[in-house]
Amino acid sequence: MNAERLLQHYEQIADAPDAITRLRRFILDLAVRGKLVPQDFEDEPASELLKRIAEEKARLLKAGEIRTPKPLGAVVDAPFSIPSNWSWSQIAEIGIISPRNDAPDALETSFVPMPLIAAEYGVANRHEVRTWGEIKKGYTHFAEGDVGLAKITPCFENGKSTVFRNLTGGIGSGTTELHVVRPLLVVADYILLFWKSPHFIETGIPKMTGTAGQKRVPTDYFANSPFPLAPLAEQHRIVAKVDELMALCDNLEAARTERETKRDRLAAASLARLNSPDPETFRDDARFVLDALQALTARPDQIKQLRQTILNLAVRGKLVSQDPADEPAEELLELITAERDALVRRKEIRREAPLEPVTARDCPHAIPSSWAWSRVGDAVLFTQYGSSQKSHASQNGVPVLTMGNIQDGSVIWGNEKRIPESSDDLPALYLKTSDLLYNRTNSAELVGKTGIYRGQNDVRTFASYLIRLRPSLLHSSPVYLNVAMNAPSFRETQIVPLIKKQTGQANVSGSALKNMLIPIPPLAEQHRIVAKFDELMAHCDQLETSLTIADETRRRLLDALLAEALAPVNAEALQEAAE
Repeated sequence: MNAERLLQHYEQIADAPDAITRLRRFILDLAVRGKLVPQDFEDEPASELLKRIAEEKARLLKAGEIRTPKPLGAVVDAPFSIPSNWSWSQIAEIGIISPRNDAPDALETSFVPMPLIAAEYGVANRHEVRTWGEIKKGYTHFAEGDVGLAKITPCFENGKSTVFRNLTGGIGSGTTELHVVRPLLVVADYILLFWKSPHFIETGIPKMTGTAGQKRVPTDYFANSPFPLAPLAEQHRIVAKVDELMALCDNLEAARTERETKRDRLAAASLARLNSPDPETFRDDARFVLDALQALTARPDQIKQLRQTILNLAVRGKLVSQDPADEPAEELLELITAERDALVRRKEIRREAPLEPVTARDCPHAIPSSWAWSRVGDAVLFTQYGSSQKSHASQNGVPVLTMGNIQDGSVIWGNEKRIPESSDDLPALYLKTSDLLYNRTNSAELVGKTGIYRGQNDVRTFASYLIRLRPSLLHSSPVYLNVAMNAPSFRETQIVPLIKKQTGQANVSGSALKNMLIPIPPLAEQHRIVAKFDELMAHCDQLETSLTIADETRRRLLDALLAEALAPVNAEALQEAAE
């Protein structure tokens, strides 16, 4: 059987994002195509089973137990090949469609609303106990062993269907959004696995009728679409094999969940030790994380957590070693102040009121002794709101950067809206290389994001809900400032407490921005931090790429194995199986 190789290679594909889900679908697909268990040519052929079903229907009709069924047409277009001892049939041919119950009103019975029907194969229906008089009218009838199919969207697409079992009083009724069949001489679970198979669901979706949100599977598709009928003995073997393989999937899923849970806990604990570092163990903790990165990270969300940790380490003085020979940050801030004063004297910027000094009580966390806490407004030369002039889609004029252009600490291009070059806001609001753009108005989770502009001087401007920060290129590293303003610790301590919601959006003003606290290292250390940060981010990029490639490789292997498993078995192999 072609499917064997898939199971042999399962360990290689187990970590593909949807491997187990696809394996479950694949098992059902094999089952309804006659590829899950070998055929036994000693079995009574399905054609003989159909004759016996027809005789049973005639007996029930003569006894007055069923109504005269509608005449059936022949199955014309077989959707796929099936074994020679199988037959194409229809649900209406092998059972009683929409059966009715007759029982005393006082009898305790089962009521099954849609939420009590599972989408997963092998999960039994649940029920509520009610008297038959309460539920006999206005609901769909069924009895023990009947098979129900959810006909409304999205329940049908999700695979909601069940064999009704353990019904109180042996009968029940339920949601009107069900098609029901009472099988005759056919294994109910075999019908169920066909209804949950990808073929039946995917073929049925285009045939649904009605308006969006209220589409339903028509009775004709339910009752008269081609049904691959296996010999009765093989139906029992197929159901047993499906149950066995679904239990294997459960075990694989549980093992994968346990494996991922352990890895998640180890990764979370390791990153937590870095985010709240112990001075005595920090170096060993950091070395462990860096050495074990590949083992600790198996999903993109874990890479994101790692990036956030690196940002926090950068602004705590834990990413690189301090050098006592570096010029202290306090002296650096004095040089920035002097440069700002020179701009004021040359009337290139306006003089602003001095900001409050930083006190020890203000400081959010510990930093090395050579560092200094500074107000953002004191760490840059000036801040400035963007253009309030309305922009328009145009091929001419000056591009206007907006909140959407700030992504993951960078400023990206692609905004087609522009303002005229003659605008009164220009040239004062032209951007220069290494300017920082801070998003002052956005949703609560995005307000405060900052990006560094790496484009050309004097070719782009920015919108009014952005604030430009102009760093000193002589006495600071704009990249370090950008890293620090994107660190989770900066957001948690400086931005989140200041968010003011207005008309569904959050706002953190320019005045609040200037008063935020930012940790400033010596300039030489800023450059070392940036170099180490870039190195580690490149490593994260490589890890992310390797995860993507590994996932794609697993997915391709899974696709190949599924295609091979579903490939027709050649006649020679079939003859060998018969012998």
